[in-house]
Amino acid sequence: MISAGLKPLPDTKLVLDMKRIAIVGGGIAGLSAAFALDQARLAGVDVKYTLFESSPRLGGVLKTDFVDDCLVEAGADSFLTEKPWAADLCKQVGLGDQLIGSNDQARKTYILVRGRLVPLPDGLMFMVPTRIFPTFFSPLFSFRTKLRMAREWFRRRRVSHDDESVASFVERHYGREVVDYLADPLLTGVYGGEAASLGVRAVLPRFADMEASHGSLGRGMVASRKKSRGAAPRPLFTSLKNGMQQMVEAVVARLNPASLLLNAEVLGIQAQDSGWVVSAGYKTDHFDAVILAVPAHLAGMLMSTANASLAKELGSIPYSSSLTVALGYGNDVRRALPPGFGFLVPHREGKRMMAATFVHNKFPHRVPEGRALVRCALGGARDETMMSVSDEEISLIVRDELKQIVGIKSEPSFVRIYSWSKAMEQYTVGHLDRMKQIEGLLSPGIFLAGNGYRGIGVPDCVRSGKEAAEAALTAVGCSAS
Repeated sequence: MISAGLKPLPDTKLVLDMKRIAIVGGGIAGLSAAFALDQARLAGVDVKYTLFESSPRLGGVLKTDFVDDCLVEAGADSFLTEKPWAADLCKQVGLGDQLIGSNDQARKTYILVRGRLVPLPDGLMFMVPTRIFPTFFSPLFSFRTKLRMAREWFRRRRVSHDDESVASFVERHYGREVVDYLADPLLTGVYGGEAASLGVRAVLPRFADMEASHGSLGRGMVASRKKSRGAAPRPLFTSLKNGMQQMVEAVVARLNPASLLLNAEVLGIQAQDSGWVVSAGYKTDHFDAVILAVPAHLAGMLMSTANASLAKELGSIPYSSSLTVALGYGNDVRRALPPGFGFLVPHREGKRMMAATFVHNKFPHRVPEGRALVRCALGGARDETMMSVSDEEISLIVRDELKQIVGIKSEPSFVRIYSWSKAMEQYTVGHLDRMKQIEGLLSPGIFLAGNGYRGIGVPDCVRSGKEAAEAALTAVGCSAS
């Protein structure tokens, strides 16, 4: 019997059975983990989650601005279509009809060679030539390199369990010129790193497999393409009509607002009472499991007291920084720019720009007719000093190099500069071995998600967040009721 005016106590067993999982980091990996946990909760699993984000916004590097009727991406502008996890998440949160593909009819990429833009030849599949005549007649390669490409088709299978740099791997197959003018600029555009440092088994595992099974990368790529014949062609890149931030907003809308803590910097994590205390000032709390969805070096700092060996390994994963500079122009520039998606700049060309995208060609709907939008990338492992340069000087550098490379003399109608410090992980030689060691050192109840481990793109981050959530649920003994 309950006395008048007194509320009944909550069911003690329910409170004790409810498992609590913390997510540290509100980028797309952390949001993917939160969404997976929320879906489990809605399905009847006795779980409660709390997401800690140190900044006032969610989404990490996924940020979209609208400037002078142009859609400007501050970070990633799209994701690879062949990796399904990001598109799957978009469909789950009701954005299936908002997915769009890149304008592949206009897809052409240039390489800056001795001061002029040279298009990549047809049939070149991420530095691997699969068609003889376009490659042979391309001015991108010397005659000596073309002969090496022809001989590469007759290479014997080579099985090795040791890692090596991408530069070493590519040079064995095609020579130094392909490293300098293809491998290095392509990987700089994706990782912000150097082919001489990045490990082939983590960065290009398919190439290592092709060498083991076919010997020749060219033969391996052709065989792979034959297997996919008959499948409907798909665009290389996928994005969203209203920008990548649309994915963030749709996921957040499906989450419990009370579970999302902004401006909540986590200062440390300590083991306590068969669980973990997440120290975040007034928001400090106890949890059964913790998902660390922050860059590896930050995850290492948070674990430095609880697990020094793990913290050391996490801190050993290097990161580079980058700048995104978006410039808007009028129709005179749009008409003057070459067709295609943009260009890559090899390091040996002596420029500070790593790459530029002609957004009005790649995703035409993002720019009004008669306007041009050029998006440039700077920084990377070779040029960390760019992060200390003033915005005014960055703008001058970019405009001067665009003038030199593509002849843009007009004043931009707007310039937007976005800085991403230590955001680009570097999968250096031996990365997969390091990952095995890290996974062996993980404390019970601690899980990792994000771009520092087994995949860098948006789809990989989404996958890692979901997998971390599923592993955390299993570890705390949660099951659907």
